[in-house]
Amino acid sequence: MNSETLLDIKDVVVDYPVKGFRKPPFRALKGVSLDVRPGECVGLVGESGCGKTTLGRAVLGLAPVTSGSIAYKGREISGLGRTQRRALASDLQVVFQDPYTSLNPSLTIDQILTEPLIVRKVDKQQARRRVRELLDAVHLPSNAGERLPREFSGGQRQRVAIARALALDPQLIVCDEPVSALDLSTQARVLDLFKEIQARTGVAYLFVSHDLDVVRHLSHRVAVMYRGEIVEWGDAAQVTLHPEHPYTQRLFLAAPVADPGKQEQRRAERQRLIALQQEQDEQMGISA
Repeated sequence: MNSETLLDIKDVVVDYPVKGFRKPPFRALKGVSLDVRPGECVGLVGESGCGKTTLGRAVLGLAPVTSGSIAYKGREISGLGRTQRRALASDLQVVFQDPYTSLNPSLTIDQILTEPLIVRKVDKQQARRRVRELLDAVHLPSNAGERLPREFSGGQRQRVAIARALALDPQLIVCDEPVSALDLSTQARVLDLFKEIQARTGVAYLFVSHDLDVVRHLSHRVAVMYRGEIVEWGDAAQVTLHPEHPYTQRLFLAAPVADPGKQEQRRAERQRLIALQQEQDEQMGISA
């Protein structure tokens, strides 16, 4: 894994306007910093509403950056226009959360996978060859290209979405909760596919998830986000197995274990940490 920085996020603030006369904007991100290296998977984990998806959207140019810097290969990308963003698509791609809405239902899989290639003016014969390669890469049969998305399961649709993201050989893929809509056995297979693709192609991932177990399976480093801030950041094994911040400890304790006695202890400890956080929030005047 190369030590150079591929994606460098520094002190990023994202504000959203709030309805109402003179109401201050809602601050979704409060000076977030992290980086992704070539060939690396950085897991970004936190509960719903913590700001992790907003950060992914900011990297993709889908959320307004109030201040701070997002640089790709040393080039500032947070203020790029639509044309410049399209040019960046060859290097930077995304896999969204919901495999049922991220694919155009009226297009065949061949058409879905060929679309980004045609935009890049790849000739038809070369595009057909590339589509076969992509279907093979995500372990779908070659005749899958003739079918519509509705003919596939959720896991198979997510494989198509991954293939589409790979079509232009990107160097970085933002993965926004890409397995959260799948059942556990399908999740494991799709995560293994992500690992296999990374080992073969060297693509880097910014992997957004609410599940500490999921990011442990895939990530080299992990950033934990709470209320728009990074509260813990470091080696994946350290952060996911020996968390130091109380919020990360809560996420760790939320994962189920097979032993009922241990599960009861974990639940009690998690409730203790939640009560402690609520007490601290009340003292600071922070609403839940």
